[in-house]
Amino acid sequence: MQRRLTAIMIADIVGYSSLMEVAEEQMADRLSGCQELVREKVASLDGRVFNSSGDAWLAEFASPINALRCATEIRNSLAGSTSDGDPLHLRFGLHLADVVIHGDDLIGDGVNVAARIQQDAESDTICVSGVFFDNIRRNSPFAFDDLGERRLKNLSEPIRIYRLRDEVNRFRLQSAPTRVQAASEKRPCSIAVLPFRVMGGGEDQLFLAEGLTDELIVELARFRRLFVSSRSASFAISGNGLDPVKVGNLLGVRYVLEGQVRKIADQIRINLTLTETEGGSVVWSDKIARPFAELLDWVDRTVATVAATVFGRMEDASMITARRKLPENMTAFECLLRGIDCHRLGGVLEDYSREAVTWFTRAIELDPSYAAAYAWRVCAASDLPEFSFPESEPDIRHALGLDPWDAEANRIASFFELLKGDFDHAATLMRRAMELNPSDAYIKARCAAVSTFIGEPDVSLKLLDEAEALDPLLPVWCIEERGIAHYALGRYEETLDALSKLVFQTFRSRLYRAAALMALGRPDDASKLVKEAIASKPSLTVSRFLFQERYRDPTLRQELRRRLEDAGLPP
Repeated sequence: MQRRLTAIMIADIVGYSSLMEVAEEQMADRLSGCQELVREKVASLDGRVFNSSGDAWLAEFASPINALRCATEIRNSLAGSTSDGDPLHLRFGLHLADVVIHGDDLIGDGVNVAARIQQDAESDTICVSGVFFDNIRRNSPFAFDDLGERRLKNLSEPIRIYRLRDEVNRFRLQSAPTRVQAASEKRPCSIAVLPFRVMGGGEDQLFLAEGLTDELIVELARFRRLFVSSRSASFAISGNGLDPVKVGNLLGVRYVLEGQVRKIADQIRINLTLTETEGGSVVWSDKIARPFAELLDWVDRTVATVAATVFGRMEDASMITARRKLPENMTAFECLLRGIDCHRLGGVLEDYSREAVTWFTRAIELDPSYAAAYAWRVCAASDLPEFSFPESEPDIRHALGLDPWDAEANRIASFFELLKGDFDHAATLMRRAMELNPSDAYIKARCAAVSTFIGEPDVSLKLLDEAEALDPLLPVWCIEERGIAHYALGRYEETLDALSKLVFQTFRSRLYRAAALMALGRPDDASKLVKEAIASKPSLTVSRFLFQERYRDPTLRQELRRRLEDAGLPP
């Protein structure tokens, strides 16, 4: 008997029998259209419909993220439907399970669990099991509500259920691979640092492994002649089982640094391997075992060794002299890493954001001079509903006062200045962040966004070219800035072309496409996109949307407001 682990998506039409009773022939046509939509979306995300029955569809995916995206794309497309009457409403259940292969069909307890979750879901909602959520939470582009444990019909044990709420806003640590992988030529003096693995399992130590990876990427990026593939690119391909040669071909780098880490009590063990990607030979390796308190000293020495290996000597003359100040207390550093790990998940579940704020606060209590902890606390708190920009401003000011060379503090402070309307200061801070960490594609893309807002969309397009060179897997919410720059230039056809090419549509990309369509005199198409955006993020209004679109030119904001209101977005 053959079995396989697979992500299962089950969907059905709410109130199907009643709809069929009222208008049988019309409903038959609508059902046919819905079937076509489901099969098209499933196939586009590498899935397979393995069973269907009337108004229900059962599909499998090798990737849980793709299964989740498929459910949202189906729901959003139906919301934007232009057919007569109300659009069809579906409910979805998703589960990850080991199933039995029965010809072209899949059967077993896992399929039954997905079906029960779907039957318990409300209209237009997407619900997933706890095991499914655990597999997507670190890379999810969506936020969820925890519904707790539910006892479902004919299941002997309760199942933890999470309900998808809406899209995650643009997020610093998001690593979902939302771009098509594109090969690039290998640059000289180039390196990618792959996410460290935890030796012997231990998911509770992932915060340490990812924190060390981040430290090495940031520190290596300070060498101006060294091209460092960005963090988002490295994390996007992690877990795919790619060897260093394939990583080099994909990211366009000549060297790949891999590592393993394990912490036992106050001791830490690390294995490192530096591989050249032409022939796959190891050019340097190291193993250490030492007290955790000596970790940051080890990071500095390792960065110098790796840099010297890659381009023959250290870049002493042109090394950026500004160095981030390191915490005096190593326990504070560990708290920071734990906080960043929770913050990485904060957009997915609110509880993670609260936990992140707690960790950053603890780091500050242990080391009041720790600038990075103040900056990251603001970032994490901004995900919470009670967040107040004025109340958080002292934290970011304090971070900059303690360490004006911290790239993250400058990046965060830049958006505070945008909200206050000080566009020149915002641009200065973001450019400084980019200079302090020149290989960070995310910061470069955020600098592009600021350039568009202050009235320099041509500069934005150039920065995006540089960001995409740094990261061929740059997330969608970075490269959507290209379409928005075209919109600010009044190039509406180019806006539609750039945003339509995204492999994952966000509520923001849909709304800018709608505004461009209104400018081109296509209100029906614009209205469809607005409906899809609202389905993706139900709390959307024009005022909430414009709060983050901080154009210096008031005419652009007023014009964007008018077009979106005319397309049907609530004021």
